[in-house]
Amino acid sequence: MSNLAIYRKYRPKTFSDVLGQEMITKILKEAAKENKLSHAYLFTGPRGTGKTTTARLIAKVANCEKRQEDEKFRKKGEPCNECEACKNIDSGRCLDIIEIDAASNRGIDEIRNLRENVKVPPSSNPYKVFIIDEAHMLTKDAFNALLKTLEEPPEYIILILATTETEKIPSTISSRTQQFHFKLVPLQEVIEKLKNIVEKEDIKISNEALELIASSAEGSFRDAESLLDQFVSSGDKEITVEEIEGMIGEVGFDKINEVAKALLKNDLDQALNIISKIEDNGYNLAQFNKSLIKHLRQTAVLSFTPTMEKVFSKKLTKDHLNKIKKNAERFEKKHLKLLKSLISSYEQMRYSQFPIIPLEISIIEGLKK
Repeated sequence: MSNLAIYRKYRPKTFSDVLGQEMITKILKEAAKENKLSHAYLFTGPRGTGKTTTARLIAKVANCEKRQEDEKFRKKGEPCNECEACKNIDSGRCLDIIEIDAASNRGIDEIRNLRENVKVPPSSNPYKVFIIDEAHMLTKDAFNALLKTLEEPPEYIILILATTETEKIPSTISSRTQQFHFKLVPLQEVIEKLKNIVEKEDIKISNEALELIASSAEGSFRDAESLLDQFVSSGDKEITVEEIEGMIGEVGFDKINEVAKALLKNDLDQALNIISKIEDNGYNLAQFNKSLIKHLRQTAVLSFTPTMEKVFSKKLTKDHLNKIKKNAERFEKKHLKLLKSLISSYEQMRYSQFPIIPLEISIIEGLKK
């Protein structure tokens, strides 16, 4: 296995490789086909959804030598990944691609340096591309300095801002960019990519273990790949659900489902006994309650609105969906009281030194007649 981190090794090399953001990549490919890439972009959305990766792909497609020389190839709207420019950008050796982490370079001096750098034409490529990550961290003065660059950019400049907090980007900045919002990736797509990786890397891991990794990443490819890499680096020949549960402090779907079934059967003894074991094993009970609430919410929705199965099928594996459907057959109106009680206890659990107490109380109160 390569020593390169999994998320870097399997980073998308074309727009078509970017999963879960099809509308965005379709628009960017069309722009590349017509040589109509914008001088400024604003990428927003949760972490690990492909913002920086897509920014690098723009840098690559803009400077791809084959696109400049081959009219037929240009109509694909993709980089060739074979020319010197593409290889240099992939390896991080291209001097005309400047990445700035605004979290640690947020002041006016850094942006002034950027403005001076903007005045210098690219050294060996058609475009000079600036990628500013965590752009919301820039100071007010830095944004004002950046505005001047956005107002009158040289024709060889592409500026890409990436942020997880859109509301902190001044309208004077955002209005001068093409804006794209990156959404969280559906669970199934994360699982499929992880399956593809473990197959290529010859990693032994069960489907349930992969599903737990994907679920804990909450729609972030990068988080899922980094977590998988963490287990692979440990040198284990086979990765088990128990190992993953112990590492991330979360329990898998089957344990959550087991508790949910006990609650819906009004079997208080069994439910509290399972939760006690979960606490003894050192799992994060607040996170467990959050997962249980999510599970019961899906159960309640399917119970009262079975047509929502189509929506949930995009977020759950087939096996998990079938188990929730079975629970939905047991869900009654009285169980809404239990769900509300668990939600109320969640906030208390997050800051309590004894999180099991509000959890147990919420279950007892939620099930009492």
